[in-house]
Parts: sequence; structure tokens; C-alpha cells
Amino acid sequence: MAGTRLSGLMSGMDTESIISQLVEARQKKVDTVKKNQKKLDYKQNAWKDLNTKLKGLQTKYLSTMRFSSAYSKKTTKISDSSVASIITGDKATNSVQTLEVKQLAKTAYLTGGEVTNTSGKSGGHTALTTMSDLGINGSGKFKLTVGGESKNIEFTADTTISDVLNELKDAGLNANFDEKSQRFFVSAKNSGEASEFSIDATGLNSSKALSALGLMSDEQKAEAATKWNATNLKGNSSTKVKAQDAIIKLNDAEFKNSTNTFEINGLTITANKETKDGEKVTVTTQDDTDGIYDMVKKFLKEYNSIINEMDKLYNAEDSKLEPLTDDEKYALSDKEVEDWENKLKSSILRRDENLSSVSSGLREIMSSGISVGGKTLYLSDFGIEKLGYFNAPDNEKNAYHIDGDPDDGDTSGNADKLKSMIANDPSTVVDFFTKLSQNLYDKMTDMSKSVDGYRSFGSFFDDKKMKTEYTDFTSKIADMEKKLNDYEDKWYKKFSKMETAMAKMQSNTNAVTAMLGGSR
Repeated sequence: MAGTRLSGLMSGMDTESIISQLVEARQKKVDTVKKNQKKLDYKQNAWKDLNTKLKGLQTKYLSTMRFSSAYSKKTTKISDSSVASIITGDKATNSVQTLEVKQLAKTAYLTGGEVTNTSGKSGGHTALTTMSDLGINGSGKFKLTVGGESKNIEFTADTTISDVLNELKDAGLNANFDEKSQRFFVSAKNSGEASEFSIDATGLNSSKALSALGLMSDEQKAEAATKWNATNLKGNSSTKVKAQDAIIKLNDAEFKNSTNTFEINGLTITANKETKDGEKVTVTTQDDTDGIYDMVKKFLKEYNSIINEMDKLYNAEDSKLEPLTDDEKYALSDKEVEDWENKLKSSILRRDENLSSVSSGLREIMSSGISVGGKTLYLSDFGIEKLGYFNAPDNEKNAYHIDGDPDDGDTSGNADKLKSMIANDPSTVVDFFTKLSQNLYDKMTDMSKSVDGYRSFGSFFDDKKMKTEYTDFTSKIADMEKKLNDYEDKWYKKFSKMETAMAKMQSNTNAVTAMLGGSR
């Protein structure tokens, strides 16, 4: 625009108003293009949201439901759930078995006695307490055995409780000294017999040291008294939980494991409680009819949500609204602007041809017959149907309902044909839904294939074309705004020249008048 714009000082004309009126028509053309770009933006965003949901349906459900393995669901029940918990794997077979839990796995755990000195005095010891503080002035060694492997822990009068802890940890044990209770707590890192450990004295001085640290049991003290005449050992004795493997019997066959969890023939059995002698619990593995039913139900719920949304978008009322310019927004409240834009966005895909094409493609597959065992079956043969044009709410006329579904107020009172067929003829159910899922998957893949210059792979709408159009709008708007500014500047220059000419003429007139007046 012109650097200096003169108002109509000489002419008395409202040049700002005149130029604004001259520019207004061209400004409306620019605003129209901007509004068209904004509508395209709304349309892109609406499609992106819908596209995400369509791909979710395809990848979350159809990509697995088109394979029969997705329906190979088993469930296992146990007559006494307090004895064990069971997870059923893909390889589990239908069966009725007996289970006994003979013993549970245990982790080796040593709880030390209270640390005392050789005189029996206790209290006040820390990780920095030395052997000499405990009255042990010589040197010696302990024999530490972990998982069948032995090593010696050597000590001197300067060895601290912290040093002993580090040696225990280095050997692969959990070890801690609790200053509050003045005790060692030592345990194996894993349960089972293979993780058993022991700490033994190797002489008189080491017996005194172990006793002072509270790491000797009564049995070890008795042995030390016999071997090294260690009869004056003071302090509390340690207690030890011995490591053991878990043992169960499944159909009278014995299984042993270091943990309480067993993986046997597709079942993951976690023993929780030992059974009494002669007591057996029953383990029953069978087809999980509820699992198959729930999978079909969840798929239909997702499908219905998408197809209903598509119908709502396609059948939306024509709002006849256009995007607001900045000046138009300024004249409205924030709430009015929000309501305006929401109403416009809700109708942006009204009668959209692409939307109609995708919706029709999905509905066509869902309503088609599937050949199973020489017969052509439909969803209705499994108790899955639409409510009907006059019974279904607006924009829900293409949704499917399962007869007998307790969560569906429209069909909960009907006989549950789907669940009955899953229980009595599962192969037909699996065959039908794998083929239906495959057909729907293939259709969606075809509708979202890449089209050069129009759409990317996995897109159900012309995302590339829209992106190009949006870029073209940006360039067009920039060009139009430049021409508009030039047009505006042109008029300001014309009026500026007129004002300058009138000012010059006025100046000349004043000069002549002055000359004439001066000659008299």
C-alpha cells in the first residue's frame, strides 16, 4: 500500500469511504476463496477422524477375525479356585483332569538373631560395626554355599558388617542389615531347591564371628561345640526357611518346578494352596463360547458406531452456513462463534459422494450371503439383524443387533441364537465369520488403496487431492490479496494526485488575489 495517504482536505471528499466502497466488491471475492479453503479444511479434518476409525475397525478386529485361530478360544474352570489359578493357552485341549498340589515352592530365607558381642552385649550396631567391635580380634573365614557352589568369605578384625553384606550380595543373595531390629535378613533371589544356600563356620574363630553376627542356628552351634569346643557362643540363633520345589500331580503324573507356576500342555497352572492327602480338584477345559460371542459383539458394536456416524454425517441438515471472516467473528460472542462453527462442521460431509461410496461398500458386504457347508448363510441366520426402517432411530437404520443381547434394550427379550450356535455348531459360526471378516477386510483394503495424485495407501478419502487443493487455495489467496492491495493503492494515488493538484491551484489563486489586492 502507499506509504502516505491523504484525506480529502482540499476536495472535502471522504476518500477513505469512497475507496473502501470501490475495494469492497473485490474484497468479497477474496473472502469467498478464504471461506472455501476453510470449508476444505473442515472437510479434511472430518475425513481424517473418520479414516482413523475405519482403519481401527480393519486392524483391531478384521485383521484377526479373518483367521480361524482367532476363534480357537478355550477356558478352564477349577472346582476349587483357592487351590490354583489357571490360564488357558492356544494349545490347550478340551479335557477333564484331576489336580493335586503336594507342596508349594519356597524361597530359602534366613532371619538372623540379634547381633551381639562375644560378651553377649547387644544394641547400637551399624553397617560400620567391625569384628573387633564385636570382640572378634583374629581372622578367619566363612563357607558360603549358594546353589551348590561354595566360596569362602574371609574376615579380619577390621571387617565391617557392610563388608559381610557385600560378600553375600556378590554371591547372588539378597542381604540387608536392619539397624532397628539389629538383625541380618538374607534370602535367595529365586525360589526352589536349586537356590538353596548356607553359611557355615570353618573353625573356632569363625564360629564366634558367625554367632556374634547372629548367623548361626542352634544346630550349627551344637556342631561347633563338638568340632572346635566352641561352648561359649553368646547371642540369639538364626532361623532358616529351607528352599523347596513345588510339586503337583496332574492326572496322577508328578510335576516338579522351582516356582509355583507350571506350564503343561497349553495350561499355565499357578499353585496357591496345598491339597490335603487324598484330595483332588477337578480341572475342566472347554471351548470358550463366551469369548467368541464377546468378540463378535465387540466387532458389531464398533461397526455400528462407525456406520451410524457415517449416516449421520451424510444425512446432516444443510446448515447453509459459511465460515466466518475475522470481521464477522468480531461482531459475535465467543459462544456464538463456537456454535456457528460446530454447526457448520457437523454438516460438512452432507451428501458427500466419497462418504456414500464407502458406506455402501461396507453395507453391501455385511448384507451379502456367505457359503458355508454348501449353504448360503446370512447374519440373520445367527440372530443378527437390523431393527427395520420404521423401528430404528434416525441414522441407526443400518446398525445390527444381536438377539438376546442383555445390553441391547431392543432385542434382549429374543432367543439368543448366536450363543446357542456357538455352543452347538461352533465350526459353522467360525467358518461364517472368518469369511465375512475376510470379505470386509478385502473390501476396505480395496477402498483405501493408493491412487496416484488422489489418495495415499490406507486412506478412504482423497487426501492427496485435498492437500493439493488446499495449497492451491493458499497461492490463489496470496495472489488475490496482492492484486487487491495494488488496486487499493492505485485509487489512493489517484486521489492523492487530485488533492495535490487542487492544493496547487488554491495556492496560485491566493497568489493572484494577493497581487491584485496589492496594486490598488
